[in-house]
Amino acid sequence: MPLLTTTIGSYPKPAGVHVPNWFDVRRSHAPGEWHPTKAYDNYLKSGGGSDEVALDNGTVEVVHEQVAADIDVPTDGEIRREHYIYYQCRHLSGFDFAGLTHKAMRQGSWVAEVPTVRGPIKIASPILPRDWRIAQSATDRPVKITLPGPMTIIDSTADAYYGDERRLAVDLADALNAEVRALAEAGCRWIQIDEPVFAREPDRALTYGIDLLARCFHGVPATAKRAVHICCGYPSALDLETFPKANASAYFQLSAALEAAPVDAISIEDAHRHNDLSLLERFRTKTVMLGLIGIARTRIEPVEEIRARLEAALGHIDAYRLIAAPDCGLIMLDRKTVIAKLRNLAAAARMCG
Repeated sequence: MPLLTTTIGSYPKPAGVHVPNWFDVRRSHAPGEWHPTKAYDNYLKSGGGSDEVALDNGTVEVVHEQVAADIDVPTDGEIRREHYIYYQCRHLSGFDFAGLTHKAMRQGSWVAEVPTVRGPIKIASPILPRDWRIAQSATDRPVKITLPGPMTIIDSTADAYYGDERRLAVDLADALNAEVRALAEAGCRWIQIDEPVFAREPDRALTYGIDLLARCFHGVPATAKRAVHICCGYPSALDLETFPKANASAYFQLSAALEAAPVDAISIEDAHRHNDLSLLERFRTKTVMLGLIGIARTRIEPVEEIRARLEAALGHIDAYRLIAAPDCGLIMLDRKTVIAKLRNLAAAARMCG
């Protein structure tokens, strides 16, 4: 059997979708002046909240595009999301999107005005099952839905209410668990929690982050695959090689705890910066989604290059537990480049197994 393929989360938005792209918004601001939520507020004020048909059509369009590129487990492309974290936070009580807080994030890699927690975090009604149903209507292949994890949400927001990071994290995990369980009950077969902060702060991840991940997936039936995505960070610009990514050695530091965690699949990046592939041997039972195409490089990786890396990986992990993927979401790239990269990824995967 050939290897399976998947995408990780975000996808370039189609022309008919006018939800702001967080990467474009950040690129248009000077360092320290990025207001990722204000562009979305302006979008809503201009009538964007009534754009449901365009959002549905855009979601279907990008699922079709991924399937046409021969991706086995596409995502909804996060087409509705102005930001992969704040979309979820806007649907939880307790977050203030008017009174923003100046904050450095990802160990100082980014500085922005971020939403502030000013009350208890609770969920009124899950929103992601509807997003999944629209995306799943476009294909008979299983569509994966993604959620930001508690530690990553905390790193991208400010707390003016709890004064205790663990209590805040637990309430976030419980709210996310309601979304995850609702997705599983709706029939979603792939659910992914994104925790890039695990790579930047592995000690925190080991102390309580992985326990929170388990809390997010509590009560999820075996019919749904539980995945966690841990990348080393988005660069601030395309084709930028010097961006201070998280240290890839964090994967080794986290491997034993992740192997013991109640998840089925672990997504790691490998394209931007190769790992020592002996890392894969530490995952004895887990499926690994291995990043094989760069998400911030305009260069299109040739099929043979991707195939060679897959063959090298297969020297360390069973073929049925290896899935070919991009390093992270694809929002930074244009659609033509994304399609070419995904086609080459799928072609290489079909040659292996």
